[in-house]
Amino acid sequence: QVQVVESGGGLVQAGGSLTLSCAASGRVFIINAMGWYRQAPGKQRELVASITSGGSTNYADSVKGRFTISRDNAKNTAYLQMKSLKPEDTGAYYCNADSVYPFKNDWWGQGTRVTVSS
Repeated sequence: QVQVVESGGGLVQAGGSLTLSCAASGRVFIINAMGWYRQAPGKQRELVASITSGGSTNYADSVKGRFTISRDNAKNTAYLQMKSLKPEDTGAYYCNADSVYPFKNDWWGQGTRVTVSS
């Protein structure tokens, strides 16, 4: 089993910043990609940003230039630095960890709430 735990959500004014953290733990598991997804009320979950163990990143167009994903491979921890936050960034943010050994699987955290007030 891989446990995925997010932290760092909260309430922030528009234009502000927040940093989310995601720790994936599992003794024998090797994690490849880690990603952040968000789900706004009444909308589908969408990819915000992802990063591979090699450091390749991918961002949703809506967050490019404002959000930065990074990772500490030794700790299997991913971070999402969010700047210039907008009310439309509000939602539940979920972390995903993609294991490749001993078997491939997507592991999800419980989510952390981000609310951006106008």
